[in-house]
Amino acid sequence: MNCRVVAFVGERVFDLRQPTKTAPVNPILEKVYAKKKTPDNSTIQDLSKQTDMKVRQIERWFRHRRNQDRTPVIKKFCESSWRCTYYAVIFCYGMYTLWDKEWLWKTEMCWKGWPEHHVSADLYWYYAIQAGFYLSLSLSLFVDHKRKDFMEMIVHHFATLGLMFFSWMNNFVRVGSLVLLIHDCADPIMEAAKMAKYVKKDGVCNSLFVLFILTWIATRMTIFPFRIIYSTLFEAVPEIGICFVYYVYNTLLITLQVLHIIWFYFIVLIAKEAIITGGQVKKDSRSSDETISDDSSSNGKECSKRREHPINKNGLAQLEQNGTVNPLSCGDRGDL
Repeated sequence: MNCRVVAFVGERVFDLRQPTKTAPVNPILEKVYAKKKTPDNSTIQDLSKQTDMKVRQIERWFRHRRNQDRTPVIKKFCESSWRCTYYAVIFCYGMYTLWDKEWLWKTEMCWKGWPEHHVSADLYWYYAIQAGFYLSLSLSLFVDHKRKDFMEMIVHHFATLGLMFFSWMNNFVRVGSLVLLIHDCADPIMEAAKMAKYVKKDGVCNSLFVLFILTWIATRMTIFPFRIIYSTLFEAVPEIGICFVYYVYNTLLITLQVLHIIWFYFIVLIAKEAIITGGQVKKDSRSSDETISDDSSSNGKECSKRREHPINKNGLAQLEQNGTVNPLSCGDRGDL
């Protein structure tokens, strides 16, 4: 029901409906499409002889067929809206839960008195909700459209679940709650920026994109490695000693940080390109997305030119196609 409400608002207020031309039913072309969505010139020439269709008609058919499989903007808007809502609510709940906890301000208190650490009801539910969410993300990876960062997201989600499992089993819930809170800071901003992109609010999207980068730097590139990982590597030793769980937990944390660095590298490249080109970011060569162009005219434009399309000035489109934002973004999907 909530998704229907969001879809209604998106269609009525922001006009996100995108009528897509449907490719005519053609068993021969459909069989080739199942094997290769973008056939080369020689294959197209052969298909032209088999079907008595012109080369341009075949190119148009494949283009329309590819666009039929693309995720509609209204669906992306709905997905980003519920993720933005979840991340914002869970971040606020996390701050409410941890605000009066001494280990939020002094990381060494994550280990004092271990393992006799009482888990309050609010902290229990904070962990339970987050565990359920990331478990659902991990399972959905295998049924959703496979993104270019599929393996990175697999590693990310399983590392996250591994951290939550080991921290719960060994009562490292204090430091585990800090890990969750830190990673929820940038996610609602990312999803809000994507929503602004979908409704073509470039000014809002640009501002949110800058805020997203600054938040990412502050949380995932600064606080996480220099406060959290430092605490698990050094402050934890006097209390828990060097044991098997110590190595496993720190390995998983460092794995997450490596992924953060990889994603941040792509974010910096795209932000740099946007600045150099005056805000215009070129299409990522690794992206397979394309938009429908009206081929009713019979001019002799090259196929590559017909596939070109402008990218939103803020670079969010390129980030999303890379899979860099979603992460989490993604998506897009959640990004711890």
